[in-house]
Amino acid sequence: MSEQRLEPTAAQPTHLPKNAFLDECVRVEVANILPLKISRSAVKESLKYQQILASIQDVGLVEPPAVTPVPGRSGHYFLLDGHLRIEALKDLGELEVDCLVATDDDTYSYNKRTNRISAVQSNKMIVRAMERGVSAERLGKALGLSPQTIKQKFRLLNGICAEAISLLGDTDCPANVFNLLRQMKPLRQIEAAELMIGNKNLSVLLAKALLAATPSDQLAVPRKNQPDQISAESIARLERELAALQMQIKTVEEDYGPDVLHLTVIKGYLTKLLANAAVVRWLARHQPEFLKEFQSIAELTELPWGSHESDAAQLEPAAETQE
Repeated sequence: MSEQRLEPTAAQPTHLPKNAFLDECVRVEVANILPLKISRSAVKESLKYQQILASIQDVGLVEPPAVTPVPGRSGHYFLLDGHLRIEALKDLGELEVDCLVATDDDTYSYNKRTNRISAVQSNKMIVRAMERGVSAERLGKALGLSPQTIKQKFRLLNGICAEAISLLGDTDCPANVFNLLRQMKPLRQIEAAELMIGNKNLSVLLAKALLAATPSDQLAVPRKNQPDQISAESIARLERELAALQMQIKTVEEDYGPDVLHLTVIKGYLTKLLANAAVVRWLARHQPEFLKEFQSIAELTELPWGSHESDAAQLEPAAETQE
């Protein structure tokens, strides 16, 4: 049997996928943009908001907010993404803003798959900018940081070997970890970086523990010899504290599994629930406090009692860290 190739004909039209956004931005009055979530009262005191505000003041709005038309209300739009940017524009007295208009009325989180820049990447950006003549004061003004902080970020990788930088370059490693690695010799830096990545733990606490366990001959500045002055009383106190800590760990381990299971089930249910735009609008009008908490749970990427050192330590330019 000979093979027949099916060719598209006029009777078989090809269907192109629908565009998710209009081809051009639309100028919208800020007063006509309706948020789908309520920002916390303390959000304007956060570093993230201050960085966004400083960036807009210095270089303007880089990323347009995403909106979708309100059915039956011409000129009015629901705000899908860019809540902090809109708040900053209101504080700056702006009356209009260019927006991306979505053609689908959904509530998919625009930051669900956001890749935050690492400390190494931010260092490279700052180094490149300063090599091209941009001053620390100018960068600090645009990023909402002090010139001293910019200079610290500029010197972040001084004393760190290239292999360790390569290992940690694409991770969310806190900047303070590099300050601890700098106290080690290159081979120990590589070993410490591999241990942290292998344990999937890039916290400052682990880096401190690795530094404390580093032999003196593997330190950049060897430790001074100190006579042993540990008394029997100190050893007994440490043993008691260790026993108490082990009991606490055992108690946590018993509850950890069921708690994670319950949270996973709840998170999955709320994620599906908030994918329904009608449900989100109803909650926004009638139970905004519930909507805020539901969104917080649905957007969890780690347990709420986990370490957040990496968030506080990384430098994230305001124009790229939209809420």
